[in-house]
Amino acid sequence: MAQSRSLIDKFFLFIKGLGMGAANKVPGVSGGIVAFVAGFYSEFIYSLTKINFKALILLFNGRFRSLFTYVNGGFMLYIISGMVFSYFSVSLVIDHFLSTAPLLVWSLFFGMILGSIYYIGKDFKQWDRTSMGYALMGLLLGIIISSLDPAQQNDNLLFVFFCGFIGVSGMTLPGLSGSFILILMGNYVLLMVESVNALLNAIIALFSWDLAFFEVPENLNYLKIIAVFTLGSIVGLVSLSHLINYVLKHYQKITTATIIGFISGSLGVVWPWKKLQYMKDELGQFILDTDGNKILYNYNRFLPDLSTKDNLYAMGFILIGVLVLITLEHYGSKQKK
Repeated sequence: MAQSRSLIDKFFLFIKGLGMGAANKVPGVSGGIVAFVAGFYSEFIYSLTKINFKALILLFNGRFRSLFTYVNGGFMLYIISGMVFSYFSVSLVIDHFLSTAPLLVWSLFFGMILGSIYYIGKDFKQWDRTSMGYALMGLLLGIIISSLDPAQQNDNLLFVFFCGFIGVSGMTLPGLSGSFILILMGNYVLLMVESVNALLNAIIALFSWDLAFFEVPENLNYLKIIAVFTLGSIVGLVSLSHLINYVLKHYQKITTATIIGFISGSLGVVWPWKKLQYMKDELGQFILDTDGNKILYNYNRFLPDLSTKDNLYAMGFILIGVLVLITLEHYGSKQKK
């Protein structure tokens, strides 16, 4: 599937990577949906399947050029670069506006996802009883997941590994947010805040030669947890990509129908009009993530009063989201021809 690309193609791959990184930043939004709508989902999944035993052999034998070609490195380089750059740019902007204008941010993403449902469905020409049944199953699954209450925190290492395995799903499954899944599993704070902070502090301690940090059992436990979580994420990313690649190749019709239904069912997660509830500790203080932002716990949805100026602005941002989607879909369609 590797192919030569023009400079403009590489630029748009980088932009799509920015989009995936930005989407992954918002709880309830999936980076996979950006890949699906923008027309590079199949190649993204295909490239992930190339992270296998043969790739390891090429790596250990020092055949780096062959490895780069084998894993479709020319494609993944620009996608991953865009995602990393997004973390230090677009994601920071989204963080700011999630704090200062959450209604507009949720409206923008709601519009993009709403538009994606239409355009994915528009190009799907295989509707019959079977595909409709799978779409309904995906719809119900999306509604159920978006309606679940978060579980209690669990630091059992087997469960932590499973969290990593499932949490990486936001990159591979359109409509399923990895961060939202971790919140539902009760381990978002443990894995994405406390353990990540411990890892950062460990790196600082190493550079400052402060070995006392590693004599604290709690710190070592957090490092063990983040290591198991990372291992689970790697195994999940590779395993899920192989599974998805297989079903896309052999069951393309029902897979696409299920994804359409699932994205539709998960719309409730990004419904703009909701009262947000944030995680607090035993003292009633807000728990902050590694960027200093409050962590979304749950929310109560309500219908908007469209006579107010703020809600009219929100409707406008929904339309902007749809227009952004149209642009991505238009370019993705040109790439498929």
